[in-house]
Amino acid sequence: MSVTDLKDIVKELKEYDGEEVRLMEVCGTHTAAISENGIPSMLSPKIKLISGPGCPVCVTVTAVIDRLVELSLLPGTTVLTFGDLIRVKGSKMSLADAKAEGASVKMVYSPMESVALAKEDPDTQYVFAAIGFETTTPVYALLVEEAIKEGIKNLKLLTSLKTMPEVIRWVMANGGGIDGFIAPGHVSAVTGGALFKDLANELQIPFVVSGFEGKELIFTIYSLVKLKGTSGYKNLYKNVVTEEGNIKAKELVDKYFEVSDASWRGMGKIPGSGMVLRKEYRDFDAGSIGLDEDHMPAGCCCDKVLVGKLQPNQCPLFGKSCTPDNAHGACMVSTEGSCYNYFISGRR
Repeated sequence: MSVTDLKDIVKELKEYDGEEVRLMEVCGTHTAAISENGIPSMLSPKIKLISGPGCPVCVTVTAVIDRLVELSLLPGTTVLTFGDLIRVKGSKMSLADAKAEGASVKMVYSPMESVALAKEDPDTQYVFAAIGFETTTPVYALLVEEAIKEGIKNLKLLTSLKTMPEVIRWVMANGGGIDGFIAPGHVSAVTGGALFKDLANELQIPFVVSGFEGKELIFTIYSLVKLKGTSGYKNLYKNVVTEEGNIKAKELVDKYFEVSDASWRGMGKIPGSGMVLRKEYRDFDAGSIGLDEDHMPAGCCCDKVLVGKLQPNQCPLFGKSCTPDNAHGACMVSTEGSCYNYFISGRR
């Protein structure tokens, strides 16, 4: 796509005056990239961009946080997690709050760090907070494989793993009013673009697989506007995403994990939308089954924001009592959360 083509497309999107088009991205990295590139300001008011349930931290129910807090307070146990999750509140406290009370919580940058830590310190029970979508599940499978290979007995996973197709179906069945989806690039690299082609045919709504550069997202939005009202499908991230996906990664996941029901913040339990360790590997599980309860903070509207029923700035707490420095809900905590990205980019 030439610079001239890009300028023409931006001009057409800015001047668009047809029927309203509501497009949802279901990837937290897309949400961040859309804000960072100022894309909403390039669009007609009749083209609405909606952040869906694509931020793994944001859709994690409070029961998972509560379990991690409980584990972190046990003598001889250390919870390992990525940075965003530390600040998300459970029903009573966050991992950061627990750490302030003496709990053992350590931030890591890669799941594989947990293998080295457990190997170096066999007297400590380590629990890794395995939160994510199809993108990260292969890494957690590799972690289990490596622990088995190394004979490590003091490492477990608390899993809250989600899959995209079922939640997209849920959004469409529960009044989302969505006219097209920006399909998640990272997830598609694992699952394959054919998954979203099949969803387009099933739901009779267009899907376009997108990369993360500003110009890639602009062209994706343009394609979806043109495909409105059809079951069209395009893969505009072909340098990364194939139709069949990453076969080896999918085989690795299938070896260690099986499909399960999963609870999503604000959406309840969605059948077949999660992954849990297979029974033969449950020795590595830290109590992930049955963590379904979810207690939204008073006044928080994350449940409505996550499915496109409210824009973040329509929440009465947004920018007032809820800011990135004093976040009430997970959507404002995570750097991939829609509330966080609306706030830092000044989207209105």
